[in-house]
Amino acid sequence: MASHGHDPERALPGALDCLRELALDLRWSWNHAADSLWGKIDQAFWEATGNPWLMLESIPRRRFEELAADDAFLAELHRLCAERERYLTRPTWFDQAHPNGMNGVVAYFSMEFGVTEALPIYSGGLGILAGDYLKAASDLGVPVAGIGLLYQQGYFRQSIDARGEQHEAFPYNNPGMLPVSPLRTGDGEWMRVSIDLPGRVLHLRVWRARVGRVRLYLLDSNDPVNRPVDRVITAELYGGDAEMRLKQEIVLGIGGWRVLEQLGVNARVCHLNEGHAAFAVLERARAFAAASGRSFGVALRSTRAGNLFTTHTPVPSGFDRFDPALIARNLGGYAASLGISTDDLLALGRSPDAGRDDAFNMAYLAVRGSGAVNAVSALHERVSRGIFQPLFPRWPEREVPVGHVTNGVHTPSWDGIGSDELWTQACGKERWLGDQTGLDARLASTADEELWEVRARARRALVGEIAERLPGAPHLDPNVLTIGFARRFTEYKRVTLLLRDPERLVRLLTNRERPVQVLVAGKAHPRDQVGRQMIRQWVEFVRRPEVAGRAFFLEDYDLALAAALTEGIDLWINTPRRPWEACGTSGMKVLVNGGLNLSELDGWWAEAYAPEVGWALGDLREHGPEADDEDARTLYALLENEVVPAFYERDERGMPPAWIAKVRASMSGLTPRFSANRMIREYAVRYYMPAALSADRRTAGADALGADIETWANRLAATWHQLHVGNVSVEQGPDGYALEAQVYLGEIDPDAVRVELYAEPTGEERAVWPLERGEPLAGAIGSFVYRAAGIPATRPRDAFTLRIVPHHAEAAVPLECAEILWQR
Repeated sequence: MASHGHDPERALPGALDCLRELALDLRWSWNHAADSLWGKIDQAFWEATGNPWLMLESIPRRRFEELAADDAFLAELHRLCAERERYLTRPTWFDQAHPNGMNGVVAYFSMEFGVTEALPIYSGGLGILAGDYLKAASDLGVPVAGIGLLYQQGYFRQSIDARGEQHEAFPYNNPGMLPVSPLRTGDGEWMRVSIDLPGRVLHLRVWRARVGRVRLYLLDSNDPVNRPVDRVITAELYGGDAEMRLKQEIVLGIGGWRVLEQLGVNARVCHLNEGHAAFAVLERARAFAAASGRSFGVALRSTRAGNLFTTHTPVPSGFDRFDPALIARNLGGYAASLGISTDDLLALGRSPDAGRDDAFNMAYLAVRGSGAVNAVSALHERVSRGIFQPLFPRWPEREVPVGHVTNGVHTPSWDGIGSDELWTQACGKERWLGDQTGLDARLASTADEELWEVRARARRALVGEIAERLPGAPHLDPNVLTIGFARRFTEYKRVTLLLRDPERLVRLLTNRERPVQVLVAGKAHPRDQVGRQMIRQWVEFVRRPEVAGRAFFLEDYDLALAAALTEGIDLWINTPRRPWEACGTSGMKVLVNGGLNLSELDGWWAEAYAPEVGWALGDLREHGPEADDEDARTLYALLENEVVPAFYERDERGMPPAWIAKVRASMSGLTPRFSANRMIREYAVRYYMPAALSADRRTAGADALGADIETWANRLAATWHQLHVGNVSVEQGPDGYALEAQVYLGEIDPDAVRVELYAEPTGEERAVWPLERGEPLAGAIGSFVYRAAGIPATRPRDAFTLRIVPHHAEAAVPLECAEILWQR
């Protein structure tokens, strides 16, 4: 059993032992019951850092000795520790929904985790989603173990100079000051795992962070036993060249799985949050092969059923791709340990028609090593099917095996004080810990006055926050419609769409009767010159004298600023170029606080939008930059003609009934629907439990199901060329079309394939009709008559095509076997 050691010089008085447990449990990042306790230790330090663990490591011991003698402090500490214990031990949604449990965990691999600003190992949306995922898994009791990297620098901090130029700083993450602990073995040694690299061994230290019930394991190469060139592998998130990125992904995938193996964690499901960690599927198979004596092919076939790949990328160029020479140099020895050649390894990351010089695609490896693939919104599912079409040649795009689970946000992390009180009054304190049934109806019954007061209170809090961040600057007005956005500045986000006609925006902001104020924040990648120019444009605009006090660019967008903005902004704007926003979650964060959205019909908003909950840009079609001017005009018109009037047209009570109606509909209807609570439950029911059971069937017992599926797939690949279709006759009767076909299977087992009639679907009409196998054909081996009847004659005969596809009761087709034969 692993244990944790701490610096004895920082030992606390015995009466405060529980304080260390509270500080190391990142639950404080979303459960704010202990905020007053941290403030009592040192209010100024707490406000400056927001990091309880740093307080324990930095504040003089004499202060803790004083607190150990303070009865009121001890009483509050004991109450909070008891409350934490109740949270950790109470029955959970997962206990009730799956009383037999998983007998193991979901291993969730991610390149970044945005749990709290006190652990800065994230850059943006992917990491914040991963952090929200861990928090929701803890709340719902889903057994999850997170796997990531402990970066010495993390992502950059931003400053803006007098010319509007972004500058980047990379503060050092001192692990001793972060809320993490060294993971130690039973004999007190620091747990390490190792990976063979060309000519040397890479040693990786393991740290642990607690996120409520969830454990997050973080690997670190900055070990003195490593060469200097290897110590910096985990120096910087998304830093360095292609080879450095490859080494980071080797550490995450291979090293991460070895951590689980060394801990003895039974990871029944491996969830890849993007393709960065795809090497984990290889290491999982290697470990199973070593334990079972199976070949690598059988081991991968057996274990892949327990792997889930979530793609967040809306364009093929977004995937990590590596030169084959890089793969050969860094993983040639690893391929040998798998029992395969380097060419075999490369083939796992390439399309079927790839050449020898084609790049190795990490997303392709993830698809080939997983039992299911999902996108992160309904629209992104369609986009992803097109992206992965090269792996399934000749299959219709609609049948490319990608599903979707739309992202969600961890609502307790994003609700402000006022909205938290409102939700508690309407729906109870444990509203986000179960299945959310009935929350929408209960919140919808809230009185107009209460909703409007929550919005006013949130706007006032934001005004105060901005005043503290920008001392000396003109103050925002707490009674003015406040719009804004915060996100990564890059070309497809079109963050300057609102600046397309700057004079029109000035008139909107400075209208005397109905003024508007706008807040903007975000970072550009250091090498993204277009994004940097967009920042300069916004900075130049907000510095115009006529918009002083009405427009602000806020430096160094981080979790704390995101929380302030999403709590206080009335209208969140999002203007990506469809369909480049795979999902987007920033606009989801305003929902719980009663903020409204005006967004392009892309990502999650394409699912969420209805006229009663907000406003929309776009026409549900894809356009290039030529549509930007028209979208800008639409954006201005919506603000001028619909948004501003809805906010300022007041009734006899001084409230805006049209605005409040939208707040009620959005807040009650969309908040539960786009929460991480719903997302986690969907993953558990649709993917985790079926994946765990499927992997068990393939790997457990003596029936060797995994080997049977591998034999089936290999035999089909070797004999597929023998298939052909003979005469096909179609007759039309009163019940529709009746079809009879002669099919020649050669050496292929008739049960190993399925003969089908296919037509491109129209509306809700089905696309596939199976044919039944009849009598053998005389004089021909492996040939049969196949028949189908009652096929609707709503389309002409030539709209239908006969096809033959693989079939195995336990295999995912076409994900695991993409052969297909068409009649024509």
